[in-house]
Amino acid sequence: MGRKFEVRKVAMAKTAAQKTKVYSKYGKEIYVVAKAGGPDPVANLSLKRLIEKAKKDQVPAHVIDKAIDKAAGGGGEDFAPARYEGFGPGGCMVIVDCLTDNVNRTITDVRNCFTKTDSKLGAQNSSAFMFDHLAIFGFKGDDDEVVLEALMEADVDIHDVEVEDGQVTVLVPHTEFYKAKTALQDAFDGIEFEVEEISWVPQDTKDISEDDMPMFEKFMDMLEDCEDVQNIYHNANV
Repeated sequence: MGRKFEVRKVAMAKTAAQKTKVYSKYGKEIYVVAKAGGPDPVANLSLKRLIEKAKKDQVPAHVIDKAIDKAAGGGGEDFAPARYEGFGPGGCMVIVDCLTDNVNRTITDVRNCFTKTDSKLGAQNSSAFMFDHLAIFGFKGDDDEVVLEALMEADVDIHDVEVEDGQVTVLVPHTEFYKAKTALQDAFDGIEFEVEEISWVPQDTKDISEDDMPMFEKFMDMLEDCEDVQNIYHNANV
């Protein structure tokens, strides 16, 4: 369908030094989703998707179970989502998703990342309008026509389907996540998803010059180190 797909999402590396922070981020998100929609993943599809994602990222079962048990108990912290948008080094657009129990701390930490890297924190929707909020599936294959047919037969709203180097990438609106996943599983017995997530996908990209790269990398590192930052999305072509 004509557009090469690539998610520009910053994900923390699963090195030994980073594991505790990764587990903490997943634990916080699982707790929030379980508290909001219930601790049963059969009834809470958002929780089911998140647990599956955590397991793929090798988050231990005890971390997942502890977060769910904490949510089921009804106590604990009261985290709320917060989204910040703006413009990073080189003029790239950035979305920063957070979970916080202290909004003042979070906005201060995120603002410092922008300020100290000559970046600009913007108003709500200053960047998000240039991204699509999509569910993404990636799996081995070489025929986009059969994939399109399977999705259309299931009445899935299709954003894009691409085939490149033996890999099929399917993009649908984020609200169609489980509808699309079920359609693909029903159509292709034994399908294994190498990618299955919901992400903000840039509609266009911004080239980052060699001169701006050191500051861009510093910006990303500073955001990753923020306690409340969960995910970072950008349209930088690096």
